[in-house]
Amino acid sequence: MMGNPGFQRDTGTIVRLPIDNPTLPLLLMVLGDFRRQAISYCYWKSGKRIQSVLAGEGDLDLLIARRDQHRAQAILLGHGFKLFPSVAMRDHPSILSYLGYDEPSGRLIHLHLHFHLVVGERLHKNYRIPWEAEILARAIPHPNLTVKVLDPSSEAVLLGVRACLELGRLDPVTLRGWQKTLARFELDRKQLAETLDRAQLIGRASELLGDDLGAMLADAIYGAGPFDQSGRLRRAIQEHFAPYRAYNALEARLRSAARAIHWAAGSLNKSFLHLPRPWSRRAPGGGCVVALIGIDGSGKTTVSASIRAWLSSEMDVMPVYFGTGGGRPSLLLRPFKSIVPLLTLLLKTKPRGSSHGKISKDDPGLLYSLLLMVWAAVVAREKRTKLLATYRSASRGLVVVTDRYPQNEIRGFNDGPLLTRLAWAPSWLRRWEASAYALAQRLPPDLVIKLIVRPETTARREPDMDPTVIEKRIEEIPRLAFSGAHIASINAEQPLVDVIRAVKQEIWRML
Repeated sequence: MMGNPGFQRDTGTIVRLPIDNPTLPLLLMVLGDFRRQAISYCYWKSGKRIQSVLAGEGDLDLLIARRDQHRAQAILLGHGFKLFPSVAMRDHPSILSYLGYDEPSGRLIHLHLHFHLVVGERLHKNYRIPWEAEILARAIPHPNLTVKVLDPSSEAVLLGVRACLELGRLDPVTLRGWQKTLARFELDRKQLAETLDRAQLIGRASELLGDDLGAMLADAIYGAGPFDQSGRLRRAIQEHFAPYRAYNALEARLRSAARAIHWAAGSLNKSFLHLPRPWSRRAPGGGCVVALIGIDGSGKTTVSASIRAWLSSEMDVMPVYFGTGGGRPSLLLRPFKSIVPLLTLLLKTKPRGSSHGKISKDDPGLLYSLLLMVWAAVVAREKRTKLLATYRSASRGLVVVTDRYPQNEIRGFNDGPLLTRLAWAPSWLRRWEASAYALAQRLPPDLVIKLIVRPETTARREPDMDPTVIEKRIEEIPRLAFSGAHIASINAEQPLVDVIRAVKQEIWRML
């Protein structure tokens, strides 16, 4: 019977299956250098998923011989991979996380370097399996892919040990996807049982675990029940590896609970709160601020959402919206935004200097001036608050992606001060507003991406916008310097996929 793709039977028969998911070019280069420089390594997770992992659909977990760790890291750095450290609550001293950007596919590649075999709960891997030398000595080349993998008997033994040490209902991450995780272990067990010769598995398990425990594990691999029902084997495995724990049972449980609380708080922050707190993986060398700017209709919101989704799967990302339009307003601005539609109906027309709606040639009247002063003060306060949160987020290692960015180089539009539209306003109020935009000048973004479009494109996408304003704003955007920030101008007339690819390249160079 045919087993896992890419597994080599202990009897010498190689099972070859067609490759549906090609290996990403960046990984091909890295693994090729590993082979040429004789790096002792292997992929040590499930062999049946290696094809999808090499296609960028999962994390690549490589066990690296300790003596080769620095050469392996040099190869990764040479191919543009970057070290992204985990926060303290998620870190492990023998695991490093590298990210690489594969330009042809636009994918971020997450590569874990393991220098010890550590297993356990998802948030707290407390057990070391001291078999690194034996595992690497028996690693085999994949028959179809440029990667070394576990030999099938070692994979089966590791699968049983991992199941006994990782399947715990006290781990909230595992419990959250309990049925899916259990099904994955069960599928791996069945496929290995169909592929392996029982006597050879018992022999390998006995070498690594001793005769009695090895026989028990082999019975579990060939048994009919799922791993979580094998309580006797679980207790025996835990007792066998107890000397290799990093922490005793009590301290391990306390640390697991603390990490679970941190994980829950981080998930809440990522989805709803957006506080300047790192929760998973920080950017190398500290965080950075990426600002997307452009005239209305240039695609800022769409590109910003795509970039955040691309980055947030692998690192901590803070979204910030500096506009007053369709983005998420703060609690301060929300009540004022709610009455804007009503005021628009009451005022009928807008005075000179406005951008959207029916615009007259008259200067702002008394009522409009009073309303604009209140609005300008509230907006300035919100921008000040968001600027400070943006800077603090970057200082703590987060990547901040902003839709728009305040500036005081051009007044009256492009997220500049608003009170310049008025012939009169209290001097103290003007100073108050100006101070918020001066703060933006003191706290410029690290990277500014200008999305450039033609006037006719903006007119088509924003039919309610005044054509004269469109032309003026497009002309002025190249002038914005943002206190010497690195600026990349991208033609947003391209197909969206090409725009996003160009933005990804600029951001990856900055990280």
